[in-house]
Amino acid sequence: MGLISSNTILVTGGAGFIGSHVVDRLLAEDYRVIVFDNMKSGKMEFISHHLNNPQFRLIKGDLLEPDQILVACKGVQQVFHLAANPDVRIGAFNTSMHFEQNIVATYNLLEAMRKQHVKKIVFTSSSTIYGEANIIPTPEKYGPLIPISMYGASKLACEAMITAFCHTYDMKSWIFRFANIIGDRSTHGIVVDFINKLKRDPAHLEILGDGKQSKSYLHVRECVDAMMFIVNKSNEQVNIFNIGSQDIISATRIAEIVAEEMDLSPEFTYTGGTQGWKGDVPKMMLSIEKLESLGWKNHMNSEDSVRSTVRSILKNFE
Repeated sequence: MGLISSNTILVTGGAGFIGSHVVDRLLAEDYRVIVFDNMKSGKMEFISHHLNNPQFRLIKGDLLEPDQILVACKGVQQVFHLAANPDVRIGAFNTSMHFEQNIVATYNLLEAMRKQHVKKIVFTSSSTIYGEANIIPTPEKYGPLIPISMYGASKLACEAMITAFCHTYDMKSWIFRFANIIGDRSTHGIVVDFINKLKRDPAHLEILGDGKQSKSYLHVRECVDAMMFIVNKSNEQVNIFNIGSQDIISATRIAEIVAEEMDLSPEFTYTGGTQGWKGDVPKMMLSIEKLESLGWKNHMNSEDSVRSTVRSILKNFE
């Protein structure tokens, strides 16, 4: 089994969107949880309901400070590594951001784990490592891997370091290549962007690219469920799995759903081109056959996940 109930689990980025949902799940299953987060993109409101839980501890620290993460790893049996800069687009303007916050941060964590004899790491990677794949749905064995964004390149580099540490220091890893994960507490991405734009101007909505970009979306609750399922069912030294849904949805359809839920009829305009930005992958759908072969099934398709996310975000505006 990947998880043992007596474990103390360190969650990097545990105050973030997906990380806070992982923390909720681990504490609900009676694990001891330490959150390590620099709180730059994480939010205290996502974890504040756990502050009085004796099973929970928050360390405000930075993975770019090796001494801080070394101390945090002491006495830990397993790490869920979700800390990263999640903004794919920023890499086109700041070439060092993903190198530092994803690659260097992950190296510092792995070194701390090695020194503190922590043997298990769960890592959240991304579909962006595949680049513009010519096999869709894209399986885990697809190659060569040619990412087209700094973010995708940084996630692929992190995967390589993790697998090298596993083989060199007898560690175990679970590497999850995510589709677009959305849901309660979403802080960025197309759904959040569209809502914010329509709040500013209810009559017009600018859609990046031609609106035909089509990708798969998975609700965060189902994502966390899949993560836990895999950790408990797959026990190789290196376990690599896609996590996503079995369908895709276009940017324009997402815009229509957002407008419907906000009871608006805006005019859509497009910036043009097949990409929303430099490094955007116009079409993405992951094969989840490997995950399904373990017995896992998702219950929401991409459109269900988008609609649920829009409703939860709009509630926060009320």
